Amino acid sequence: MKFYILIFSMTVSFNCCVNNNSKNMDSTSLQIEKNSFGKTSDGIEVDQFIMKNKNGMKVGVITYGGIITFLTAGDKNNEYKDIVLGYDNLAQYEASSPYFGAIIGRYGNRIAEGKFDLNGESYELVKNNGDNHLHGGLKGFDKVVWKAKQNITENTALIELTYFSKDMEEGYPGNLKVKVTYTLDNNDELTVNYEASTDKTTIVNLTQHSYFNLSGDFKNDILDHELVINANSFLPVNSKLIPPGKFQDVLGTPFDFRNSKTIRRDINVEDEQLKNGLGYDHCWVLNDQSEGFRFVASAYEPNSGRLLEIFSDEPGIQFYSGNFLDGTLPSKTGGKYNFRTGFCLETQHFPDSPNQKNFPTVELNPGENYSSRTSFKFSVR
Repeated sequence: MKFYILIFSMTVSFNCCVNNNSKNMDSTSLQIEKNSFGKTSDGIEVDQFIMKNKNGMKVGVITYGGIITFLTAGDKNNEYKDIVLGYDNLAQYEASSPYFGAIIGRYGNRIAEGKFDLNGESYELVKNNGDNHLHGGLKGFDKVVWKAKQNITENTALIELTYFSKDMEEGYPGNLKVKVTYTLDNNDELTVNYEASTDKTTIVNLTQHSYFNLSGDFKNDILDHELVINANSFLPVNSKLIPPGKFQDVLGTPFDFRNSKTIRRDINVEDEQLKNGLGYDHCWVLNDQSEGFRFVASAYEPNSGRLLEIFSDEPGIQFYSGNFLDGTLPSKTGGKYNFRTGFCLETQHFPDSPNQKNFPTVELNPGENYSSRTSFKFSVR
């Protein structure tokens, strides 16, 4: 069998079976389309790459923030709909985005009082979340323009994003080279690979911040989604959403998602932790960490039949139930994003790890390679 790479306009396709039937070709090909997504307020050109597999699944990624702007998944009627919150223009992402679909770094989640010590030196970061540093600061990786490459193989379409974060950018030490790769296959699985290296000891905790609504209708809330988190414990937080450092068993608490249950079931019970987070906004301590890459969580939406399964080699996952969506942000399908119309499942190391010596380390030294992988697998049940 011969393989060809066909380039039409700005679309790249890989076809495993080539014939003169264009309809048949479209049904068997992986494609990447590149187009303009506008310019930043600083005049920097931003590109959008659209990956498409043979089933009709599409993933849109822009070079601003490495943001996933849309992601379609099939339902029980084999209808593919967009299931991630976001915007359809760059200006809105720049003006008022709660990290919709973005790459988060250098450090995902919160660092208490924006301070940490490293190798005997003290570092101060910007406080952009009350007294805390959150998600990399005022201009984290979600707000920079990444360089991008595209590639198609027989089985995958991928977008490779790279960024050079200079020493002391947002207060972080070390020149950090970062590479994030989005890979789509024909099994409706999107894999995110993170890599980084530094010339000076620093801290790194990268994650992906997509908001999901598996119903495919952003007017619906996410409370009837059925959730599983493979974790026997979670990290309780104080009123500033900082973990004091102890693990708490999920048994007998609203945080027990070891067996499938709806998000709605326990979210409004009287519980100090739910009050602190205004709902779920906590990190779970994932089971089977010694196994590396493994199943960590799933979400199921019964009306559409869409099932999302998440696999990762990270020790934690932050489940956020969209508590700060308040009906002020415009939806890309019209209307507004209302309270709890999206949820996040962010695989990562634990919040405030630089200040918690009993948490897994987030330090990266010269000569070491930071590497992490998370896959989002979509199917129907």
